[in-house]
Amino acid sequence: MGNILLGLVPALMWGIQPLVMQKIGGRPTNQQMGMGIGALLFSTVVLIFHQPAVWSANLIISSLICGFFWAFGQIYQIKGFHMIGVSRAMPISSGTQLIGTSLVGVLYFHEWTSGMQYVIGICALVLVIGGISMTSFQEKVAGGRSVDMKKGLITLLISSLGFVFYVVTPRIANVDGWDALFPQGVGMFLGAVLFCTLEKEKQLFGVKSLQNIATGLVFAIANITIMLSNEVNGVAIGFTLSQMNVIVATLGGLILLHERKTSKEMKYTLIGLLLVVAGGILIGMTK
Repeated sequence: MGNILLGLVPALMWGIQPLVMQKIGGRPTNQQMGMGIGALLFSTVVLIFHQPAVWSANLIISSLICGFFWAFGQIYQIKGFHMIGVSRAMPISSGTQLIGTSLVGVLYFHEWTSGMQYVIGICALVLVIGGISMTSFQEKVAGGRSVDMKKGLITLLISSLGFVFYVVTPRIANVDGWDALFPQGVGMFLGAVLFCTLEKEKQLFGVKSLQNIATGLVFAIANITIMLSNEVNGVAIGFTLSQMNVIVATLGGLILLHERKTSKEMKYTLIGLLLVVAGGILIGMTK
């Protein structure tokens, strides 16, 4: 029971991460920089207790690149939150990341080797795609406020591209997750500085950036507990449990952030959310 509860910690932390971020507020650059600083601080503390046996060039370079991919994905995800809201963006973001990592796993790492894995995996991807379509549904209401779903979807697809490379880079480089944590944190911070500097409305440091360090710490806790969960539960269960973050974020966006939806949009969102979660569970079964 304790192992399962541990596996739910990353789901909870990744779920409340966008809620904390939006509650604190600030520009996307404030939020990005706060997360970058928080992730660096947390990884520095971890370094005190765990240091790699060998600081190889492969470890340092791949971890820095990994951090840059995270920063790239994160800034676009934050923009997506601002464009269409957390409750709409999170299922799309999680779903497209599931699809992307699964496709890389199949095409590059050849994770699916049996016919049953392909059957389950393809069914899972269909469910996720269907879920994304339903959560992105927007009803046309006369005089109602609409969001630019097309622009939001494109932004989140770009974000997921960065996150997919963030996930697979350490595996391609064959580096240990614990060893990579500190140089990855450095890459996250430097990447945040770079991508925020490229933004038109740049505000790298300020009160809101400092406040959003809390968001970075929430992310860092999720990042480290998913590694602990994978160690005790196995990747299949650990990965599946972590995907429950989409439930926390979506419902939190509706309840805590008071994001508005019509009755029909709410029904579509809840059904789509269940489909994304079901797809995530099935993908976990293929691992």
